[in-house]
Amino acid sequence: MIALKHFAMLMTILLLTAAGALGQVKTDTTPRLEFEVASIRPSKPGADGGGIKPLPGGQTYVATNIPVKVMIKLMFHLNDRQISGDPGWLETDLYDVEAKADRSHNIDELHVMFQNLLADRFRLRFHKETRMLPAYELVVDKSGAKLTENKSPEHFDIPVRPTGFGNLEATHCSMSYFSWILSQMLDRPVLDQTGLTQFYDFKLEWTPELPPGLAARPDAAANLPPTNGPDIFTALREQLGLKLESHKGPVEVMIIDHVERPSEN
Repeated sequence: MIALKHFAMLMTILLLTAAGALGQVKTDTTPRLEFEVASIRPSKPGADGGGIKPLPGGQTYVATNIPVKVMIKLMFHLNDRQISGDPGWLETDLYDVEAKADRSHNIDELHVMFQNLLADRFRLRFHKETRMLPAYELVVDKSGAKLTENKSPEHFDIPVRPTGFGNLEATHCSMSYFSWILSQMLDRPVLDQTGLTQFYDFKLEWTPELPPGLAARPDAAANLPPTNGPDIFTALREQLGLKLESHKGPVEVMIIDHVERPSEN
């Protein structure tokens, strides 16, 4: 079952990342995709909340009170195990970003633009290595996928939303994005091997596992909803027709060679 701390991490990710990672990020686009203008400033000390999302229309991307590491994880579809060599400030320094393109773009193009923004303004330099890591593969169960295809035009709303303790609702969600969300929940890379290439609507209900320290505290556990439902693995199989297969295999890892606090606007 999924530990409560990882469920809490998921809630944070979902609240921070709005419509990110709807499709597989592409980095071979030419000519180079760049925002026309971009403002980057340190967040105000003590600011509450935060978020990162494209705005309706597909021309502007904004981040508020967000660490650079979250930006990297979202834009490159990575989890913590897939990033190495990052300095501590990448998780502690918070920034506000407002970047605007010359015209409307799809979400993949906006993510390439944000990758290039990280390279230009944060001087992000990295190389990739393939390492043998514990991972999961998300595959279609033998019973078949139980997902509703959403054929509506691309939009910029949050594709996955928490609707309660151990409850998610997805709208116009790709399996690439859902695999990334699962990787944040399970603290392990999740590789999309479903072969499902469309966007889907679905709901998922499961019981996050309480960590031993919290489970031993009746006062804390009493404030949580009942935990008598299936674990995440069973819920995926029974409710969505998907399956997580555990294995140790080759996983691409980002090795950060250089990164700086951003240049002045």
